[in-house]
Amino acid sequence: MTERVKIPVGRVAVLDASERARWELAAMAGRLRSLEVKLAEEQASSEEMRRERDRERRRLERLRHSESYRLGYGLVSLAKDPLHTVPRIARAVVRRMRGRHRAGSAPVRRAPAAAQRPPVHLYVAIGLDIVAVREFVLTLQQRLLVSPDHRPVVVTDCPSFALLRDLGVLLEYLPDRATWEKHRPDRPWDDVLSQRLTRLYRDHDTARTIIVDRAQPPTLADLLR
Repeated sequence: MTERVKIPVGRVAVLDASERARWELAAMAGRLRSLEVKLAEEQASSEEMRRERDRERRRLERLRHSESYRLGYGLVSLAKDPLHTVPRIARAVVRRMRGRHRAGSAPVRRAPAAAQRPPVHLYVAIGLDIVAVREFVLTLQQRLLVSPDHRPVVVTDCPSFALLRDLGVLLEYLPDRATWEKHRPDRPWDDVLSQRLTRLYRDHDTARTIIVDRAQPPTLADLLR
């Protein structure tokens, strides 16, 4: 007969706290890798744009100083308005000699920037059953009705997550630790979690990460803080 080992309640709390700490470390590691990848991509893109800008600037300067450009510009202006072209050219030469650009000139007006989409908040809800996940998603919906200041993405290891897709919140699935270790013992589950979060950070350009406490999921008041 197999003897059952009873784990004290305090020990369970310690295990939960330790596991939550590992999730937070995985989230931070994933966020860091995502930021490193994004920084490298932006640096490469910025360098390419600077090279393209310099090439176009050199081409423009060569064109402006070419004899054919000045001759063509003069001929076109003369053909369009022969009576005013010569005086206008003369005035332009005088302005250039006196210095056309002065301090305090009117600023250049720019078109208003397009409205930006709300940032993405990533909620890591690991270890919750289907009832708890549903309650959390419904609470999250209420939070967005009060203040729709972000777009939520919920990461869950609940295998029944597909039943909650009609609630209007984007759900991302990750196999739970026991299932993963049963089928892929050669690859640590913590690494899978970290890599999954890294991918979500990159795909959604995540601005904030919230670790959902499975022992005490946040209430509406908590989410509004």
